Amino acid sequence: MSDLQTRTATPEAWYVVQTKPRQEPRAREHLENQGIRCVLPMLRVEKMRRRTRQWVDEPLFARYLFIDRGDAEARWSVLRSTRGVSNVVRFGGVPAKVPSVWINSFLARERPPVRLFSTGQRVVVTQGLFTGIEGIYQLPDGDSRAIVLLDLLGKRCAGKFSVEALRRAR
Repeated sequence: MSDLQTRTATPEAWYVVQTKPRQEPRAREHLENQGIRCVLPMLRVEKMRRRTRQWVDEPLFARYLFIDRGDAEARWSVLRSTRGVSNVVRFGGVPAKVPSVWINSFLARERPPVRLFSTGQRVVVTQGLFTGIEGIYQLPDGDSRAIVLLDLLGKRCAGKFSVEALRRAR
């Protein structure tokens, strides 16, 4: 994020590169090793891993990163053969560009972390005795459990469920 802000010369436009699945950081590293400036906007997301909640940094645009091609002598074929890179995004044979203003706004904007569930959100129980019942997420109960309000027989009841047994209601 701060990589772009610390540099003085900002390109007029950034080119879009498609990466191989889940290899955005690898592609960025190898492109930067070749002297190519890259931008990979990230987002902090709460996920369940090994039955516990963990915060993970994920790319804001899965499988895409943005590059400053720099001088005209850089060859497109070098990009395609870089580890982690799948392709240069093209429209009608012309490499896709994103205006520098857009990239700067992605980098300048503070993105709040994304939680699995938020208080008051409708959820559905997917496992156990209450499978298929909708409820209202209240709060986490440790790393792997949550308290959910269910409507049972006309009464609101609080229940504790494994976070893995919940999903967002549609």
